[in-house]
Amino acid sequence: MMVADAVVYAWRKIKRMPLWVLFQDTRSIFSKDELNSEIAKIAIPATFGLMADPIASLVDTAFIGHLGPVELAAVGVAIAVFNQASKIAIFPLVSVTTSFVAEEDSATSSSSILDDIELQPRSKSDNEKMLLLPKHENTNKRRHVSSASSALLIGAMLGLIQAFLLIVSAKPLLSYMGIKSDSPMLSPAYKYLTLRSLGAPAVLLSLAMQGVFRGFKDTKTPLYAIVMGGVVNIVLDPILIFVFKMRVTGAAIAHVCSQYLISVVLLWKLIEQVDLLPPNINDLQLGRFLKNGFLLLVRVIAATFCVTLAASLSARLGSTEMAAFQVCLQVWLAASLLTDGLAVAGQAILAGAFARQDYESAKETAGRVLQLSLALGLVLAFIVGVGLTFSSGLFTKDVKVLQILSLGIPFVAATQPINSLAFVFDGINYGASDFRYSAFSMVLVAFASVACLLLLSSYYGFVGIWVALSIFMSLRAIAGVWRIGTASGPWSFLNIY
Repeated sequence: MMVADAVVYAWRKIKRMPLWVLFQDTRSIFSKDELNSEIAKIAIPATFGLMADPIASLVDTAFIGHLGPVELAAVGVAIAVFNQASKIAIFPLVSVTTSFVAEEDSATSSSSILDDIELQPRSKSDNEKMLLLPKHENTNKRRHVSSASSALLIGAMLGLIQAFLLIVSAKPLLSYMGIKSDSPMLSPAYKYLTLRSLGAPAVLLSLAMQGVFRGFKDTKTPLYAIVMGGVVNIVLDPILIFVFKMRVTGAAIAHVCSQYLISVVLLWKLIEQVDLLPPNINDLQLGRFLKNGFLLLVRVIAATFCVTLAASLSARLGSTEMAAFQVCLQVWLAASLLTDGLAVAGQAILAGAFARQDYESAKETAGRVLQLSLALGLVLAFIVGVGLTFSSGLFTKDVKVLQILSLGIPFVAATQPINSLAFVFDGINYGASDFRYSAFSMVLVAFASVACLLLLSSYYGFVGIWVALSIFMSLRAIAGVWRIGTASGPWSFLNIY
């Protein structure tokens, strides 16, 4: 009996652990309840929207791969540089915008409902009708969301600065990435990077607007705009690359045209819903944006530095290894971003829950998106492993590239569940506005990962780089587990459960 009692006691203690609380009620993971419906409504369009840029890069990669391994490797390096520069601005801007807009919109909606109830007759039936009205019932009046204006202003400024810096410093950046002045990769990489940099203002502005729409829990509108831009990119790519024989220059021009189309469509739709001119300059909340944006900037620099270092180490191995790494990386990122849609849904719902201090809803939402991410990650591991094995020939016909590519496929597939948890933990912490922990934990992860990259790549080359990247993503997931598992910071309320 004593042993049985001890087991029961230990089991009860485990069930009361903060992290265990988030994995309760697993039977509802695939149910058609209200929470799953809300998550799906946000996550599914967001997933396709998030995959747009990696898919566009995959399209470029597929077309350019038929030009030869040198062009493929060159564009791979150029995309790595552009992504590094873009992520430094994009993720802080989008993540902070989503949280702030969701908080402001939730608070405004709650106040509007209370005001409406006060103005209506006090009969029970009338009050019930008012409570059943959807948010923002008055469609004739645009919303006043000052954080939206702040996001667009900052996004436009960052886009212009990024374009200027990339164009001016293109050759030094490519040299840092391992492409020297006598390399055959220099000319196509330089052309692609400088031309694609002209689209930076459109990229930053459109991402800022996507953050605003996410804060409104509307991911369908950005998806429509992104699909339009993607179609333009896919149509222009073969025409400019092969018909007009513009090669990598044509791929870059096609990509830039698609980004400006996305930006114009989003701005048009946003103006219909939001008054982008705040009553006064103080309503812009620039200080709050910059403070939290800086914390996420530190995080993004640390995270993307690891991936960029991996690309640089691959380029130093040669154009064949770099070409294989580029294909693996693009598939790795595109597949992983499927679960980033869950992170967006979790962030938007959690930001509103924390703003209302609805901790029961916050706990339930965090647990559900984590459960869904793990399930989706396991499915992706199978799909990517099988799919990339049989479809690698779509990216290149070079036998040596395909041989090295086969070495990276197991890592790309096996890390999908880990990547899924890591991305969703990020979204959960952003929804809780836990930006400080997100920044400092990533810095520690980056230090360990950089050491692994330098050590393992020197001994095991291409395989060592992918082992190090797997360690990098595992440490990111562990950092998310630690924060919630210890019920610290904004998650201290989990101690009561």
